[in-house]
Amino acid sequence: MRTELLDDAVDASVAAGAPLVIAGATGPDATTWQRAAGCAGATDASTDTVIALYSATKAFTATAALQCVEDGLIDLDAPAREYVPEIAALQVLEDLDDDGRVRTRPPARDITPRMLLLHTSGLAYDMFDKRYAILARERMRHPSSTPLWDSINTPLLHDPGAQWTYGTSMDWMGLIVAAVRGKRLDDVFAERIYAPCGMTSTSFDVTPAMRERLATVYRRQRDGEIVPTKVSPPDVPELDMGGQGLFSTVPDLLALLRVWLGDGSAPGGRVLDAATLAWAVQGAPGVVPTPLPSAIPALTREADFFPGARKSWAYSFLRNDDDVPGGRRAGSLTWAGLANVFYWIDRTSGVAAVWASQLLPFFDPVAEQGVAAFERAVYA
Repeated sequence: MRTELLDDAVDASVAAGAPLVIAGATGPDATTWQRAAGCAGATDASTDTVIALYSATKAFTATAALQCVEDGLIDLDAPAREYVPEIAALQVLEDLDDDGRVRTRPPARDITPRMLLLHTSGLAYDMFDKRYAILARERMRHPSSTPLWDSINTPLLHDPGAQWTYGTSMDWMGLIVAAVRGKRLDDVFAERIYAPCGMTSTSFDVTPAMRERLATVYRRQRDGEIVPTKVSPPDVPELDMGGQGLFSTVPDLLALLRVWLGDGSAPGGRVLDAATLAWAVQGAPGVVPTPLPSAIPALTREADFFPGARKSWAYSFLRNDDDVPGGRRAGSLTWAGLANVFYWIDRTSGVAAVWASQLLPFFDPVAEQGVAAFERAVYA
């Protein structure tokens, strides 16, 4: 691996305007390269800077859910209400007024854990759907003491199983994992993922040691200027959000990617069975991910991963069904986090990588171009 090309790719992103970039690459057994550049807030970015993973959290929740399947605690095709009864109250949205008043109907079938992993439950995100954005605006007008719970207790956009819709499915999957294990989700992760993988700076909680290294989240304003936000996460969240709530570091995230890159093992013990990985990395028949439109421009631009290329959805990652010219091979797994945290797992080439910033909106041009240049450097 020509590390000077990787160094240059990271430095070029910061020179182009990214406030910070932390990136790393790994083989099946060990990290092979890391670099940090830019400003994390009060200090320079470093490889042990703590970042908000946002939707990169989903990789942890998928891993924990599959562990439950292995242990016979979750039947992927059982009604999800058998594990979390509250999910049975979700109805399908039929009509929505501008003031947030809704008309709903019962769903045609139950949501299952498989649908949650595949994002076919019908649940969405407000940043990617105008109807959900209206509902979010109304929640802000009438705040409650449980805003995270409110954000996932939302109508379905279609009947469960009908199509792929990206949203809060993995938050509900996290609730199921916690329910069947009888523990807080962070405690499940700590025992079954953090410890065997040797992670030292990953949690839903922001401990004092992590807060000292926590990166500032930045935002690009309408005039193009990038400024720090005033986001300050609580020490302990209202709810462990399996779809978006973790704080971590790039080295810790790479440790999880190695589990998926290899045979499911980690230095501290096996995390997933090799047989589980063999089917989990395959795209589910008929589940086709679509581009993500922008309903809240301050949070996200339109996001289209690999336009024109064939893609499917695995358990629970986007799967490239074609080679990327100059980059990852067909069968690679990938996803991202809202503050422009990107990763991929290329089992054919034996490489996984992370390119992470802390910048809004998602798919900001400096990030979109930066991660593409970084991938070319990895494969050069």
